[in-house]
Amino acid sequence: MIALGALIGLAGCAVPARPPAPELLTADGVERVSVDRADYAAELRSFRASAFVLGEALLADGGDGDNGNVVSSPGSLLIALAMLRAGATGGTAAEMDSVLQFPLEKRDEAMNSLLRSLEKFDGDPAAVDEDNPPQKPVMHSANGLFVDKDVPTGQSFLDTLARHYGSGVYPVDFSDERATKPAIDAWVSSNTGGRIKEAPAEYDPDNTFSLLNSLYFAAAWSVPFDPNATSDLPFTTAAGEEINVPAMHNELTMKYAEGAGWQGVDLPYADGFVMRLVLPAETAAPADTPAPAAFDAEKLTEIADTFDVARPASVQVQLPRWDHRSSFDLRKVFEALGLENMLGTTEDFNSIQPQMMVTQAAQAANITVAEKGTIAAAVTQINGMATSVPPQPERTIEFDRPYHYQIVHVETGLPLFMGTVADPR
Repeated sequence: MIALGALIGLAGCAVPARPPAPELLTADGVERVSVDRADYAAELRSFRASAFVLGEALLADGGDGDNGNVVSSPGSLLIALAMLRAGATGGTAAEMDSVLQFPLEKRDEAMNSLLRSLEKFDGDPAAVDEDNPPQKPVMHSANGLFVDKDVPTGQSFLDTLARHYGSGVYPVDFSDERATKPAIDAWVSSNTGGRIKEAPAEYDPDNTFSLLNSLYFAAAWSVPFDPNATSDLPFTTAAGEEINVPAMHNELTMKYAEGAGWQGVDLPYADGFVMRLVLPAETAAPADTPAPAAFDAEKLTEIADTFDVARPASVQVQLPRWDHRSSFDLRKVFEALGLENMLGTTEDFNSIQPQMMVTQAAQAANITVAEKGTIAAAVTQINGMATSVPPQPERTIEFDRPYHYQIVHVETGLPLFMGTVADPR
């Protein structure tokens, strides 16, 4: 264990305009391990299953979304929980592995390979023109850990963060809200391009530990929708109301798949990612169900497996524009999952801080989908304390009633964002 307080250096000035940013402290002499994704195929499949478990739980909770609309990030939550698991022992470690379906071996190495594969698309969210999403997708993932400078943090935990997550810790004084809250909020805003300006959990000066993951995604479609083809068309909401909403139209070659009670497409971005759009059959769920376009983890796995072997087809697609945001009290989600030890232990996170317990957990997420592409952001926080006649399309799919969507990293199959559209307004 090391005392972080002795290692802090603050760059001062006579009259600072704002409190100085905390110094990032990394494990001394520990370098990020280079890994090959091909060596962790089974573990990455476990992580995909984990993301589906988390996605099911988030969509079932619903957060504070309006009119049945939900946007969440199982990818962000997965990364944050993997970091927390790196400091867990005893019954809590076993519980997290079982409930979350984490790989039992090489978990941190596999997460390292997943993060490395995302880093190929890393970029500065602040440099993105959100009115013109980039042809080369920007997928920025960041991990932040703020710890109280007067509380020792485990050396082995710091080593794991450095070795597999490329991260360190920011020593702060949680009792000094005027300095620490702006520092955490600035980290959130910077890593989401300002789409999320504040940390999702309410600030508590009694905390000594705050773990955050952020994801920011911006990408143009491989073939943009023509704005001139957008027109107001009927959409039947989850409540059964028929409304008119701006509907985009496109025809292109993409993966089409269908199964019992659903059909869907993988709408491609310019590189590396797709938006998986899944339309339940009209009789698949009653109109008055809370989440008519939600699927359980088993069904999400079946859908993903079907898309894995699907062949491209020419598809005519009709899709509304939408701009949604949600926030979640993750303690409720964890309780619903059965993570009782994780929420109640004061012993199993001693490798992070002495007698640390999880006090708060929250997520904020948003997404904007339009003719040119998609912009999405999420933060998870866990606190302690053609000229010729075109050929006819082979398929047509009209998203004119509630549907499910995911933003999928093609290389790993991981659903980074997941949601339902019950009312595009």
